[in-house]
Amino acid sequence: MVGIVADGVVKVLLGAAFVIGATRLGDLLGVPAWLMIASGVALLIGGGIEIRYVRSRPMRTYTRLMIAYDSGWVLTALAGLLMARRGSSAGGEVWMGYQTAAPIAFAALLVAATSIRTTSDARAKDSAH
Repeated sequence: MVGIVADGVVKVLLGAAFVIGATRLGDLLGVPAWLMIASGVALLIGGGIEIRYVRSRPMRTYTRLMIAYDSGWVLTALAGLLMARRGSSAGGEVWMGYQTAAPIAFAALLVAATSIRTTSDARAKDSAH
């Protein structure tokens, strides 16, 4: 549970950094400030929802979502790095695009996941029959 909260806190802190330093970080990554701000807001939302649902969603759900999110993060970072090394200016945009879309997808899947209470209530009904 501590790892999940820490993951959410990292997303929130990264999101705040993206919003606060949008222009400077955008210049470093070669992306417009609006994309940095959009990504920051997405990370703030995603991290906040991740922290909020920590006690009401199964750890298995969190584990699967975190593995998928982090795998996508690594692959997108590698793709962005390879693009940058080959002289493309789109590497930062690819990476920041992922940073914008993935936290929202993560949060939506987490919100849509069955709660622990609903799961335990269903098991209790099944065992009563």
